[in-house]
Amino acid sequence: MRPDQREDTANAAALRARLGHVYWIGGGSGAGKSTIARRMAARHGLRLYATDDVMADHAGRSTPEECPFLSEFAAMDMDERWVNRSPEVMLETFHWFRGEGFGLIVDDLLRLPREPGVVVEGFRLLPRLVKPLLAMPGHAVWLLPSPDFRRAAFGSRGSLWEIARKTSDPARALRNLLVRDQLFTERLHEEAQRLELDVIEVDTTMTEDDLAERVMAAFGLRG
Repeated sequence: MRPDQREDTANAAALRARLGHVYWIGGGSGAGKSTIARRMAARHGLRLYATDDVMADHAGRSTPEECPFLSEFAAMDMDERWVNRSPEVMLETFHWFRGEGFGLIVDDLLRLPREPGVVVEGFRLLPRLVKPLLAMPGHAVWLLPSPDFRRAAFGSRGSLWEIARKTSDPARALRNLLVRDQLFTERLHEEAQRLELDVIEVDTTMTEDDLAERVMAAFGLRG
């Protein structure tokens, strides 16, 4: 092994050790990540870090060179974002789905105290980016909602049309968004399975209590 390879290996091991107190909950939109993370944090006295809450901050701290897809997205109007492009193109070019800004999540987590531990949640936690940071593979799980569960979740929150109604064609925008999110969920499933990481499929037959119990069991915690 070359000296630079040994140094990279040592740095990676040190980073995993520094993040060994972190529990990661990723997954598709509308899967219940935020709800379950809040319950887990309250039940086990953990600090909660929600990646959705820092998206605006991370976007403001990013440069076009670091995050070209974010820069292009920011320059689009609502129809360009959600109506005029196919769900497949929307998936491939959405900055957070590409992993842009993930390093800022890691930077934030490294600044938090190790005690009492942290549960971090959000769709930005891509399996291929999280796995190298895991000292224990069992400290990460991805929640994968069925299409019916996702639509019901957004409907119950009153946010189903939140983005779509800001376009000139809300019905088409909503269809595009739902298909894009389903494609993203399928990609997460494939990636997590390939990397031998835990997934939980969430459908309309599963209660919040059931999901919380399964997540905490995956982490080896008592519900």
